[in-house]
Amino acid sequence: MDFDAFSGGIEPGGLRSKSDIGILICYMLHNINSPFPESDIVDIIQENSIANYFETSAAIAELVKCGNIEYTDDDKKMLRVTNNGILISSQLYNSISVTVRQKTIGAIMRLAAQKKLEKENPVTVIHADGGGYNVNFRVTDGMRDLMSLTLFVPNIEEVQAVRNNFYQHTDKIYSAVLASVIGDDNMITEALKDLKK
Repeated sequence: MDFDAFSGGIEPGGLRSKSDIGILICYMLHNINSPFPESDIVDIIQENSIANYFETSAAIAELVKCGNIEYTDDDKKMLRVTNNGILISSQLYNSISVTVRQKTIGAIMRLAAQKKLEKENPVTVIHADGGGYNVNFRVTDGMRDLMSLTLFVPNIEEVQAVRNNFYQHTDKIYSAVLASVIGDDNMITEALKDLKK
């Protein structure tokens, strides 16, 4: 195997071949099986020290040029694998180590789940009269609202903190609020125990 990719910032076990980087990108898009932001693919590969930013970006450009992956939008932000890319992924994925495959697929699946959670449970932030922010949290089942709650938050740092906490504990927060409004003491106790975990 020729090591033809720049390897600065890459950990041992990372990819040092341009073809391997391309195979990995096809493999990631094949496994996620839906359009995915190019920037997130680059970030996952770079943040896990699998390949550097420039080599990953170059590999994406080459895969698009060869018809192995394609953009799904006019802004060229979302990528999907083509039939050619699926063939590459299916036949050559074994050239990528199991560790690298598991690391990237785990990261892309977590990110996809987070994006789905955020899409289905939107948080909107509006400047409040007199200062501060009104933060609206919605919990849905994907089709209808189960809960909508608005909190006043005094500054933007706390807005970010409550938003992050909401997304880390969406189901637990919903359960705690539901238990409180129902007035079931046992349910409240259980919900509060869950929130502390």
